[in-house]
Amino acid sequence: MEFPSLPPKTVERLSQYRRILISCSQDGRTHIFSHELAAKLSNTPVQVRRDIMLVGYTGNLRKGYDVLELAERIGEVIDACETLRVALIGAGKLGTAVLSYFKGKRSKIEIVACFDVAPEKLGKRFEGVLCYHQNELPERITELNISMAILALPTEFANDAAKVLVENDIKGILNYTSANLNIPETIYLEQYDMVTSIEKVAYFVKQSKIANQ
Repeated sequence: MEFPSLPPKTVERLSQYRRILISCSQDGRTHIFSHELAAKLSNTPVQVRRDIMLVGYTGNLRKGYDVLELAERIGEVIDACETLRVALIGAGKLGTAVLSYFKGKRSKIEIVACFDVAPEKLGKRFEGVLCYHQNELPERITELNISMAILALPTEFANDAAKVLVENDIKGILNYTSANLNIPETIYLEQYDMVTSIEKVAYFVKQSKIANQ
């Protein structure tokens, strides 16, 4: 079955739905209603139903959505047909934390190599992933058939690393640094700036305190 191209925010929500569905299944639940999914994501039932309609799935009026069936359908839509191989750039505290968290989470996405410049890290394995020198990026991208990259290195080096990735046909980048990357529009970029996210939360905490004064 072919599905329409989905907006980034819709894909993001579908991924979140699947994570909740898997958790519900592990807790022994077999069905869930749209309003329950919506409550877990501070969303609306209407938005949930619209998103799920886009993947060609309908629930049961009396029981709601079948948890395992819906999780499987979402996977058919958002997962790649073949396993996508990922490079992690930066094997510091953030990079190794990403490796540790991500290990075994998704069968269709695999971090197959990490890269750094620190001599003490080279040739070592972090969560089973071998660390190469960053200068080896071009040859390893080809050798290991890597199509995605995660940037978790110091911000001042992010654009240099991104330039190498672009030159070697990487298709998507997840950027954990605060650098504004100069990359072509043909490459999908997902930006995750933790400092900005924390400041955003802090702003709304401040607003809440002001409102309660």
